[in-house]
Amino acid sequence: MTYPVTVRVEPALANRNRLTVGFRLLLAIPHLILVGGIGIVTLKSGRGDATTFGGETGVLGIAAYLLAIVSWILIVIGRNHPPGIREFTRFYMRWRVRALSYLMLLEDDYPPFGDAPYPSSVEIVDPALPRNRVTVGFRIFLAIPHFIALFFVVFAWWVTAIVAWVAILITGAYPGGLYEFGVGALRWLLRVEAYVLLLVDDYPPFSLT
Repeated sequence: MTYPVTVRVEPALANRNRLTVGFRLLLAIPHLILVGGIGIVTLKSGRGDATTFGGETGVLGIAAYLLAIVSWILIVIGRNHPPGIREFTRFYMRWRVRALSYLMLLEDDYPPFGDAPYPSSVEIVDPALPRNRVTVGFRIFLAIPHFIALFFVVFAWWVTAIVAWVAILITGAYPGGLYEFGVGALRWLLRVEAYVLLLVDDYPPFSLT
C-alpha cells in the first residue's frame, strides 16, 4: 500500500547554480529560522550536553509541535483532531519540504515564504475515522525506532551532502546516486514527522523509497 505521506522532488542533477550552492547555508537562514533544518542538535541538561542528529523545527515548527500536544489530548479523549490545527500543521509541512529541499541541495530555486508552487511538494492523505486512540496515545514511544534509524540516516546524509556540495562546485552536477539518497532521507524524515505530528496513523515504513 502507498503510504499516506507522499514527497515529490523534481530531479535537479545537472547545470546546477554553483554560486547559490556555495552559499546555500547562508541563503537558507531565513527559512531555517521559520521552519527549521536537518542537522545537529545539542541538548543541554544538568548532566551535560548530548549531541543528536535529526530535524530542527524552527518557529512555526515549535507552534506545530505545541499544537500536536493539544491534538493528542483531544484525539485520545474524543478522537477529534481540530481542522484548524490540522491545516496549520499541513501548512508547516508544505513549507518545510520546500525549505529542506533547498537546504539539502536538491533544488536551486529559492523556496517561497508560505504557500506557492515549487519543484518539491508533500501530499498528506487524511487518516480513517475514527482515529486510533491507542496508537495516538503511545505515538512518541512507537516512533522511537524511527528516531534511532534517522540518527544514522541523517548522519550519512550529511557526509554525502558534503561530497555532493564539492562535486557541484567542481562539475556543476549532483552525483545521481547521492541525489537519490538525499531525496530518500528527506522522504523518510517527513513521513516520521507527519506521524509524530498526528497527521497520519499508518506506521511509517523503514525505507528511503
